[in-house]
Amino acid sequence: MIACGGGEALPQVMIQADKQEVLAYMSKFEFPPSIKSRPVWGRLEARAGKHHLMIADAEGAAAILDIAAPELMAKSHVIYIPNGADFADKLRDLKPAQFYEGPSYSASVQRIRRVLQDAHMGLQVYLAGTEGLMGQAMQEAVSAGIPHTAIQTEHRGSTARRMQCVHCKGITENVEVDPFVCSHCGLNLFVRDHYSRRLAAYQGVCVDAEDPGNVPAQKGIYE
Repeated sequence: MIACGGGEALPQVMIQADKQEVLAYMSKFEFPPSIKSRPVWGRLEARAGKHHLMIADAEGAAAILDIAAPELMAKSHVIYIPNGADFADKLRDLKPAQFYEGPSYSASVQRIRRVLQDAHMGLQVYLAGTEGLMGQAMQEAVSAGIPHTAIQTEHRGSTARRMQCVHCKGITENVEVDPFVCSHCGLNLFVRDHYSRRLAAYQGVCVDAEDPGNVPAQKGIYE
């Protein structure tokens, strides 16, 4: 029990519930306007259908919790990658038809592909969480023949980017600063808003190609 200002103690379960609500609110981010190639994420809504696939990471679970209803979850396959967040038990409590908790996206992708390959016509796909998760899962869904109209997205949580170096073609995950160092070739790269849907990654270009060593100070991508 925790005492409030007036001396009355609040049950621990209420404190935990309020904490989850605050985390869910804080996980929402309004992206600034940008170029046309930059993806625009939407907001999940429950749709009619016999089969539903929900893929989320970290705080993306909160978006699923927002639309969950017993009749929807009874027809849903939930694939969740915690990445340090604490929503797995809450998702299990929704009693989805199937639930899988994966340690990473790469460890979960084979399951995602199998579910998509075995999907029936009319499958509704819900993607929530980081841009890296949504971009990669969307690419898998489209490759499996799922129409764009059946895929919904909602960003929650980290604004870190999945970046491709245009010079060595290597992918660097979870980039939070600009410029950043390519994890493959070591070049100092500028974080561009240009986005490749095929690669599910933003593009990074060398910042000091013409003047080696002249690299601006790092700052947050959205600072």
